[in-house]
Amino acid sequence: MRRTKRERQRLLKETIEENPFITDEELAEKFSVSVQTIRLDRLELSIPELRERIKHVAEKSFADKVKSLPIEEVIGEIIDIEPDQSAISIFDVKKEHVFKRNQIARGHHLFAQANSLAVAVINDELALTAKANIRFTRQVKENERVVAKAKVKGVNKAGRTIVEVNSYVGQELVFSGEFEMYRSNIAKKDGVNDENRN
Repeated sequence: MRRTKRERQRLLKETIEENPFITDEELAEKFSVSVQTIRLDRLELSIPELRERIKHVAEKSFADKVKSLPIEEVIGEIIDIEPDQSAISIFDVKKEHVFKRNQIARGHHLFAQANSLAVAVINDELALTAKANIRFTRQVKENERVVAKAKVKGVNKAGRTIVEVNSYVGQELVFSGEFEMYRSNIAKKDGVNDENRN
């Protein structure tokens, strides 16, 4: 059954309201139209592109939860965060993130996504990466979406918070890292100064 343009646009608006993270490609498939048609529909309805929608949702929902850095400095877009517990961000790999020769993402972008998420999940004014143990488990290509999931594992003997970050494309693990985070309030709580920490 072919929908009228008005009907399609009404359903498109409802779909995006329900799931602001849906891509133009997914919408095109859902409504059996071209990606170009979806873009034109969005333009007519004044619905911003995915990146802007995610940014808007993140700023509205999470800006007050992220203390350790301005939310716009997080690499990727935060879509969920529970301070000192867990966080999730998404990063869409674009042309500017890959090697021209083979369209494989440069590793520092995946690291930056994971590292900035490890910083963001720390519920403190100051959080710095003291040490990181990382592993790239598969190459990431242009146009793939990387979902990074951070989990706070606890505090080690040195008083540093351990954050584990696993990044996925679909169900496939592409990056894993364990980040040892220095935070200012642990030092204050313990009454330990920086000289005694090393």
